[in-house]
Amino acid sequence: MTEAERVLLDLLNIERLEVDLFRGTGSGGETPTRIFGGQVIAQALAAAYRTVEDRLCHSLHAYFIRPGDPSIPVIYQVDRARDGGSFTTRRVVAIQHGKQILNMSASFHKQDDGWDHQHPIPNVDGPELYPSRDDLRQKYLGRVPDKLKSEFLRERPIEVREVDPLDLFTPSKADDKNYLWFRMGAANDADTITQHLLLAYASDMGLLTSGMRPHGLSWFTGEIDGASLDHAIWFHAPVMFQNWHLYSMESPWTGQGRSFNRGSIFSQDGKLVASVAQEGLLRRRRLR
Repeated sequence: MTEAERVLLDLLNIERLEVDLFRGTGSGGETPTRIFGGQVIAQALAAAYRTVEDRLCHSLHAYFIRPGDPSIPVIYQVDRARDGGSFTTRRVVAIQHGKQILNMSASFHKQDDGWDHQHPIPNVDGPELYPSRDDLRQKYLGRVPDKLKSEFLRERPIEVREVDPLDLFTPSKADDKNYLWFRMGAANDADTITQHLLLAYASDMGLLTSGMRPHGLSWFTGEIDGASLDHAIWFHAPVMFQNWHLYSMESPWTGQGRSFNRGSIFSQDGKLVASVAQEGLLRRRRLR
């Protein structure tokens, strides 16, 4: 297990303070200046799971209200909204500095029998044919200011291989269809709940960039104010995130300073394991 993988697993191991009250670490995620959205979602889901027995999350819906401060912990307060015969509902509020930074509703389902169908996995080459995130970033190292190089090259826990990566600093306009492979090797011994938490964390990676692609934008061009506004996940099938998964993303609409994006996450053998939808802020950077 790498140090980055250990840090992520520690982030998901939130501390119980009182009945239905939990504390999670703010630092250590994908981004240094504010808490990575997937981190808050995963910790909020972890808090909800601590109040549920014998049921798995089938959907969650979250709103990002304020940027998270990575220098302090996050408090998660769980409301046991309903315990029904087939479904359990929880509401979770994430708090920093006495204010909400996220609120989330999550539903948990007792497994039922029914009919089955799914869309097929896209026809994309396997991950072994694409460069790693580390290899791609080495290519751009000469264009990164010295003070940012250590953060730029910092080891991350999720292994990512983009199918059609654009130039980080001078991206050309491209189709909104966006594919990446991802996995985390240290998930090999993880239980079912932790597998859900890891996928929830990773589901915030690359999604908003789908709405940037048709406009030749990236996080590194310095032109945009961007952030996740809301995020929804539907879990369909068991997750084994130690194995490669394909994240198939698209952006059907961008406008009015916002971008709508959706994604499907497939196991490498073609099983649709989760669906994701997100709207994000995507507007021209304002002078301050």
